[in-house]
Formats: sequence, structure tokens, C-alpha cells
Amino acid sequence: MADLRIASVQFENAPGDKIANLATIRKLSANAASQGCNVVAFHECSITGYTFASKLTRDELIEVAEEVPSGPSTQELVAVAKDYALTVLAGLFEYDKAQDTIYNTYICVNGDGMVAKFRKIHPFISKHLSPGNELVVFNLLGWKAGILICYDNNVVENVRGTALLGAEILFAPHVTMCTPSTRPGAGFVDPVLWRNRDKDPTSLRAEFDGLKGRSWLMKWLPSRAYDNAMYVVFSNPIGMDDDQLKNGCSMILDPFGDIMDECRALGEDMAIAVCTRDKLQLAGGFRYKKARRPELYSRIITAANESQLKVAWM
Repeated sequence: MADLRIASVQFENAPGDKIANLATIRKLSANAASQGCNVVAFHECSITGYTFASKLTRDELIEVAEEVPSGPSTQELVAVAKDYALTVLAGLFEYDKAQDTIYNTYICVNGDGMVAKFRKIHPFISKHLSPGNELVVFNLLGWKAGILICYDNNVVENVRGTALLGAEILFAPHVTMCTPSTRPGAGFVDPVLWRNRDKDPTSLRAEFDGLKGRSWLMKWLPSRAYDNAMYVVFSNPIGMDDDQLKNGCSMILDPFGDIMDECRALGEDMAIAVCTRDKLQLAGGFRYKKARRPELYSRIITAANESQLKVAWM
């Protein structure tokens, strides 16, 4: 396929309610299909919910998690993809029964089954989660795509490594922004503003767009696309994620680091953009990757923290 029409979605997920979240994913996938999209992407743990997991015991988290791809949520996602002739990407907690390990996992499926699976390399919402140890690059309708979940994208080597493996599109599902941090301006956004959004959208938008939210995102996200000359599909929830308010801003950026489309609604929304191959080589990052001199710094990059990271092609 020469061009890809991709939708990046935002919605308010129900913590632990996989049936409700999958129903929303089905509804929004139908909407994406009706607008001619080939691919639709949802946020990190969009099937299960995310922040609530910080309060679960290991046994409780296993109850929420599922085996992949044999679990019911993956199978329902495949059914959604088949019903609407789409490729669908969404996240959940995975339980690997054979290894007795739990992962924060993001999957890509089409109507024939699972296309790719990525396990978050840097999980931290629960001490019961194990880190993934693979960079994943896979074929997506004639394109090469990669996945990095939330914090994985803040470690620039993960992004560059995925790009060097050939990824032309990076799916970057998140549950982020509006949380305390050491950086200036960070912090929670008051849930009262969310409940009062119809009467007073201005105050909520000011918080969502400021340093607690979008302004922070714009400090780094465009550079991931620009430096690596690839499309970045950023997906993030909006509304309450357990007891934390999230600000959405799901968007698609091109290899120049420019925003092609972005969700701006204070509720369910989707950004839609067409990925074309010409930008992959016209963008500066294409030249930067060719200009690298790894003999100068490869030992520096690996010496400080030897990694067991593996590479998976799917």
C-alpha cells in the first residue's frame, strides 16, 4: 500500500472494565473505518485501564491480565479488525502463564489475527510488572512499523534503535501528562475542572495546554519524529484514568516533526492523517542517520549500562 490513512484516538477508559473499554474501541474503530482509515491506534492499556493497577496486588493484577494472543480481549480486537477491515492497535496487561510474568503490552491485529506484540521496556505503574527486552519492528500494510510505550519514548536510544531497525512509523501509546514531576510547572489537574468542562472549558483548556500537559509534550515529542525521519502516532487518554485526570492531545506527526492532525476536543476524538513515503527521505533525519559515526560513540552508549535488550522482527 502506497499511502496509509491512520487514526489516533483518545477516550476516557473505565479502570478494570475490559468489556466497556472494548465496546468503546469497537465504536471508535467503526468511526475510523467510516472515514476511510486503514489503521486505528488507541492508548496504553486502553483495554484494561492503567493507573488503577498501581493499587492491585499481584494476584489481582493477574486477574485483570490475559494471555496474548489467546485471551478474549485479543480475540475481540481481531473481531473488530475483521468487522471493519482495519488494522487495530491497543494495549492491555498481559499474563505469560508459562513464565508466570506480567507485562504492559501493546498489540497490533488485523482480521486474520495478531500482527505484532510489544512489551513495555520501562514499566513502573506496578512493581509486579516485568520489563520487556525486545525492540519490535513489523510489516504493516507494506510499511515498517515499531512500537514504544510511554516512558520508552523518553529514552532516546529506544527510538533511534527502532528507527535504525527500519521503522518508518512509530506507534507511541501513552498514559501521560498532568502528573507531579521535578520539572517546573508539572502537577495534577483538578478533576473538578473536568466535571465542569461544559460550563467552563476555558479553565480546563488552560491547564491541559500548559506546562502540566501539552507544553511539556511539545518539548520533546516532535524531536522523536524529526531526528529519526519517521511518522509518530501518539495516542493518549482523556478524562479520568482512575483518580488521575489526563488531557488527551492524541496526534500524528510527520518526519519533519510537524503535527499533521491533533485531537482538541474535551472528550472522545480522533486525529487522522495520511502517511506518504516521500517525506521519509526528504526530512532531515534521513540524512542525519546516514551521517552517524558510531565508531566514535558506540562504546560510550553501551558501557554505562550493559543491556540485555533483544531485537524481534515480526
